[in-house]
Amino acid sequence: MKRQHAVEIILTRPVTRTELHRACRSVPLAANADRTRLMTVRPAKSPGRALRSLRHQLDRLLPIDVLTSHYPDRSGQVELNVAFTRPIRALIGQAATARGQKSAEFLSRTVVEAVARDERTRTRHLTARLQDLLVHHTPEAVLACAAHVLLDHQRPSSSSSRDVDDQRPSAVHTTP
Repeated sequence: MKRQHAVEIILTRPVTRTELHRACRSVPLAANADRTRLMTVRPAKSPGRALRSLRHQLDRLLPIDVLTSHYPDRSGQVELNVAFTRPIRALIGQAATARGQKSAEFLSRTVVEAVARDERTRTRHLTARLQDLLVHHTPEAVLACAAHVLLDHQRPSSSSSRDVDDQRPSAVHTTP
């Protein structure tokens, strides 16, 4: 049974209007404002098959860097589809062999470790910035300012104040 899978397409450069129009004749696509990321929904038995079939269909039409399943699976993982050159595949294979792993397992672990490392670095940076603020401001003032900025950031700029007040939490859909 085929299910629908949301796929995000990350491009190596902004796609031209002509390239986007040509690709949209094959696959319905939604582009972000600067045309560096696209979204589509793809029928397939699994997210991996959706990514592979989409790459096969669009690779000659768009400058695709990475395809990714948009929603995480039950274990919180997203699937990536990256096209490597033969020399890069050989290097990955050598590194995986040196660690006694399969290439896919090695690559998966390497990416997960890099993302975790980046998150730790970002958290340390944010903590340092926050500590710098606390040298000159009270914790209450920093918290109140942060809340104000976050609330302003979440408020839709094109809506009237009445529209914002009418939004109910029950109408918001979130995914874990």
